[in-house]
Amino acid sequence: MADKELYTLEYVIKSSPPILYNFVSTPSGLAQWFADNVDINRDVYSFFWNGNEERANVVEAMENEFLRLQWESSGADEYFEFRIKKDEITGDTALIINDFAEPDEMDDSKALWDSQIQVLMQRIGGS
Repeated sequence: MADKELYTLEYVIKSSPPILYNFVSTPSGLAQWFADNVDINRDVYSFFWNGNEERANVVEAMENEFLRLQWESSGADEYFEFRIKKDEITGDTALIINDFAEPDEMDDSKALWDSQIQVLMQRIGGS
């Protein structure tokens, strides 16, 4: 089995950092675009897709800036992260996704993020 590789995707989102952070860090926000349902118990997120549960632990978080999670089933050095960056010159808000994928699954993984972020943009009201 090949080691998973880190990759980064960046999306410009028409939103303020606090609103965007709400969509990437709260159960109600995440359930609108990322999973069918989401629960949080302390620092453990439970994501539900088609009745299946995947759990992820909070590694690190800073309100309105980033949330780093680690799937319970993933390797020790693997994580996925939502990072929010506001460009002071243009005023644009960017959502930066850091995630890991097998080299032969990289394109599919990126395509999945692209489709999910499209849903997120629709929910926020920007595109």
